[in-house]
Amino acid sequence: MKAIALVSGGLDSTLAAKLIKDLGIEIIIFNLKTPFCLCDKRGFNGCNNEAAKIAFNLGVEFKIINVIDEFFEIIKDPKHGYGSNMNPCIDCRILLLRKAKELMQDFRASFIVTGEVLGQRPMSQHKQALSLIEREAGLEGLVLRPLSAKLLPETIPEKEGWVSRNKLLNFNGRTRSPQIELAKTLGIKDYPCPAGGCLLTDPEFAKRIRDLIAHGGLNLNDVELLKIGRHFRLTQNAKIIVGRNEKENKRLLGLAKEKDYLFMPDDKLAGPTSLGRGKFSEDLVRLSCNITCRYCDLGASKVADIIYKLFPGQENKILKASPISELELKSFRI
Repeated sequence: MKAIALVSGGLDSTLAAKLIKDLGIEIIIFNLKTPFCLCDKRGFNGCNNEAAKIAFNLGVEFKIINVIDEFFEIIKDPKHGYGSNMNPCIDCRILLLRKAKELMQDFRASFIVTGEVLGQRPMSQHKQALSLIEREAGLEGLVLRPLSAKLLPETIPEKEGWVSRNKLLNFNGRTRSPQIELAKTLGIKDYPCPAGGCLLTDPEFAKRIRDLIAHGGLNLNDVELLKIGRHFRLTQNAKIIVGRNEKENKRLLGLAKEKDYLFMPDDKLAGPTSLGRGKFSEDLVRLSCNITCRYCDLGASKVADIIYKLFPGQENKILKASPISELELKSFRI
């Protein structure tokens, strides 16, 4: 008997996979590749790496599927709306289960295992939503949720005797205490994402992605930029991102694309790297230099030489800039 276990990298799904494996079911751990994992806000593969580590620790096969393009389309216009901020909770779960269903056929698995806990998330983890998600994914009765199974209708794996309902649990609500205690019992340690989660639920990140969608851009490079820096919308067709530390400055350089602008102080002055994306007039170049200057360590000086260039090949140019006022800066901030 085989099952596909959906593991996010969080504790709940890890516990669910471990419980079913310990009942003698062969599991294949499955994870989707998206750029919105909360395991590592600044990186891209946080949840995937954690799920792979869990598979290794359990000694089971690991499978990952890239759904970035499909997920971007869902974010733009989710059929079932948004949960917290920009998170399309229900549509995301339907996509996840549909991909898991495809894997069932590939691995000749009989059912799906998830770490969902009844009542933990208000939009997607109440009985009506769980039923809707199963139905739209074409998996009615085939999704086993071991942590809350005793509070939910009996599934096909239970009815058929593949899994004993007596061995399953009745966790309910948003408290984490039962999961943490169960982790101790099962010897599960070093879980970096106790609750898992999604960047799309973060209010500040949600503002940035709304702006990105409103101005016609939703691709992986642009989304990765949203995770770092200070963001300013200059016009309908131009924005600038200002690094907050040396690590972010380097990350901005790594994400720069052809025809982006780069702004930075000369070597005599400490300050940020800024990345400009879109259509830049001379006035916007000057404005971007002034914004960059605002975050330089000016000391007693009221001006700074800001280097700017069109990436990648244009020669450096220098503009003497003055820091933009806080009031004007606020009008551009995303």
